[in-house]
Amino acid sequence: MSTMRAVQVVGYHDKLQMAELPIPTPTGPFDVVVKIGGAGVCRTDLHILEGQWAEKSNVQLPYTIGHENAGWVHAVGSAVTNVKEGDKVIVHPLITCGLCRACRSGDDVHCEVNQFPGIDTNGGYAEYLKTSARSVVKISDSLEPADVAALADAGLTAYHAAAKASRHLTPRDRVVVIGAGGLGHIGIQVLKSLTSAEIVVVDRNAAAVELAKSIGADHGIVADGTHIDQVLELTGGNGGEAVIDFVGEGGATKEGVAMLRQAGNYYVVGYGENIDVPTIDIVSSEINIIGNLVGSYNDLCDLMALAARGSVVLHTVKYALDDFQSAIDDLDAGAIRGRAILTP
Repeated sequence: MSTMRAVQVVGYHDKLQMAELPIPTPTGPFDVVVKIGGAGVCRTDLHILEGQWAEKSNVQLPYTIGHENAGWVHAVGSAVTNVKEGDKVIVHPLITCGLCRACRSGDDVHCEVNQFPGIDTNGGYAEYLKTSARSVVKISDSLEPADVAALADAGLTAYHAAAKASRHLTPRDRVVVIGAGGLGHIGIQVLKSLTSAEIVVVDRNAAAVELAKSIGADHGIVADGTHIDQVLELTGGNGGEAVIDFVGEGGATKEGVAMLRQAGNYYVVGYGENIDVPTIDIVSSEINIIGNLVGSYNDLCDLMALAARGSVVLHTVKYALDDFQSAIDDLDAGAIRGRAILTP
């Protein structure tokens, strides 16, 4: 079999299409080809189809989508020593150079010459994916690729933001999490592992709030119009020292700022709308608005250590690769608790 199935973006505002493509082979010495065991379906994939990434990525269509990938090493380039054929791996979303200032600092997310499979080059909604030795993390034998695939990006992004917040949180503090869906339910578990601050979760969906409480949230609030007041009441009228916003659209940003304490940190993870805050409010309250993109290779290694010991468990709904359209439609309709995973 020299060809594989791959799901491709053929046009913006068009439906994805299945194609037959050659199986990638290692061409460079540090290339690693991974046989995909699971590929996460992400809201960013919907945003790609809406054309939101077209100018940022400058990707040539058609191309294969999918940036949350795990599987088994299928083939390696001549210089690869950290993994071998058959190893079970999760794939860091970025292909990075290792030589620029950001990479040298362990901040590979900001690599100056990175490629981002699934965003600006071929991704993992396919049977095989080409990445690099720098991007693959061996995972515990106890973990299955299809169960952890979405930790590669959704989990990594949630970990990165939660770990950033945790560095500043004390046992007296409260962290407000907006959104307990695909990213949020991971972020809550990470916060529970890394900080002793009180965790308050806000979500429109009552089932998501119940899930949040079952995995470690101290308080769950259904966003029914009274939720800002409820958060303020829980926090002595002050708001949370940190707010982590996994939604970032539909009015969430206005609410996020309203739930934030003076000198608090507002971590923006979800996206889709603009943040509109009068500059006098930012100055007078000394709040910080902090962006979060994916996470570093080391963040992914830390997250996999939490996963291996059972501290972070992904709630997944699995779909066959051929059934990609159902997964996209269900995500768009808000019908998925946790993360949708395509399994070739």
